[in-house]
Amino acid sequence: MSGLTMPPSDKATLARRAEIVADMRLIVPGEGVVDATSEMRAFETDGLTAYRQLPMVVVLPETTRQVARILKYCNERNIKVVPRGSGTSLSGGALPLEDAVLLVMSRFNRILDIDYPNRIVVAQPGVTNLGISIAVEQDGFYYAPDPSSQIACSIGGNVAENSGGVHCLKYGLTANNVLGIEMVLMNGEIVRLGGRHLDAEGYDLLGIMTGSEGLLGVVTEVTVRILKRPDMARALLVGFPSSEEAGQCVADIIAAGIIPGGMEMMDRPAIHAAEAFVHAGYPLDVEALLIVELDGCGAELDHLIGRVEEIARQNGSVTCRISQSEEERLVFWLGRKAAFPAVGRISPDYYCMDGTIPRKELPRVLHGMRELSEKYGLRVANVFHAGDGNLHPLILYDANIPGELDKAEAFGADILKLCVKVGGVLTGEHGVGVEKRDLMGEMFNQTDLDQQMRVKCAFDPGHLLNPGKVFPQLRRCAELGRMHIHRGQMPFPDIPRF
Repeated sequence: MSGLTMPPSDKATLARRAEIVADMRLIVPGEGVVDATSEMRAFETDGLTAYRQLPMVVVLPETTRQVARILKYCNERNIKVVPRGSGTSLSGGALPLEDAVLLVMSRFNRILDIDYPNRIVVAQPGVTNLGISIAVEQDGFYYAPDPSSQIACSIGGNVAENSGGVHCLKYGLTANNVLGIEMVLMNGEIVRLGGRHLDAEGYDLLGIMTGSEGLLGVVTEVTVRILKRPDMARALLVGFPSSEEAGQCVADIIAAGIIPGGMEMMDRPAIHAAEAFVHAGYPLDVEALLIVELDGCGAELDHLIGRVEEIARQNGSVTCRISQSEEERLVFWLGRKAAFPAVGRISPDYYCMDGTIPRKELPRVLHGMRELSEKYGLRVANVFHAGDGNLHPLILYDANIPGELDKAEAFGADILKLCVKVGGVLTGEHGVGVEKRDLMGEMFNQTDLDQQMRVKCAFDPGHLLNPGKVFPQLRRCAELGRMHIHRGQMPFPDIPRF
């Protein structure tokens, strides 16, 4: 058998795995089941590459019916299931478990309907984020949420993590742009939430599913709203002598009632890395750079650009360029979109964080991160969705140096604790996964976590979907109903880290 290498004495485990693999092949014939160790290596990690684990078996269904049969089979036999999209998750949300079926949705890759009168697209979950915009761009439409990984990340994964992007400040996160989903519950039941209409009656189950990180069900179809491209968009590239002044400028722009289409910030290390990578013409003699994009009609843009220039000057800006063409606007964004791979060229490894804070706290948090950088002796490059306070500090380290990964993780944990301390949250769009799981207690008390666990129990009472993610402790559903008598807990399996 060409599967995982297991101790010869564990005959029962081997036999059970062989049976599961054989049964999966009956449900998904052809090449839809992968059980060879060498072939499963491609699925052993996601974007959080410090953690790796081979799954028990990889299954790639092609139809909703197959997904339903797989989940029902696993539910009846108490087999864990980890859903996976494109594997771009940066929080370990798609990390496999050695005793779980890895359910990969990449073959669900078709756009099912484009409805321009209702301004919607119906897509399978494996369609890429950018693929939706490409499908409608010839008619002047686009899909607004645009994470940096949009060329690769899937729309189903976007729903799981409630992804954002550089234009989410004005046009919203995934939650604001998804109208309906088809999903399969752990018992194999197929349900629909929402639809093609703007809102649905009853409980907001669609809102619960968006950002649920694969813990409640498996999405098999997504209906999203598309927008008409604005008449015109122009961007300002504004340099500042300090990150604090740039942060204050962000707060002042929003306080003035201006809502840019996008407002991003990079500090000196990120600026230099991006410029060396894509040659976007960024100024290299500034400590912080703001990209402020405004969209609308011509007269409105001229007025807003003038106001943003004035606010920037009041906050000490030293350079300011305004795009004079669509090509120049796209060049401004080119470096920001390439910031993550660009930083990868200046450090052997980096740890990408994701916390969100009130905008007015940007200067305080930036100062705190500089102090933490000195404390841990590690550099940090900062890339922010500054307009909505979503921070993406990139902690630079070398995994080949003993102890540096531990320091990077401790540094990252302190950043997230600081975010919560100033009134923010642990994540803006990457999710909790395994990365922030043990920090949930910084933000929620036990009553909060128990209430969230009750939602999990309503959808998946056996705790079989994506176990080990989000919750620092797993409470059996029966115990949650009588917590005044007994508060039991069951430890999660350890996940190897490399």
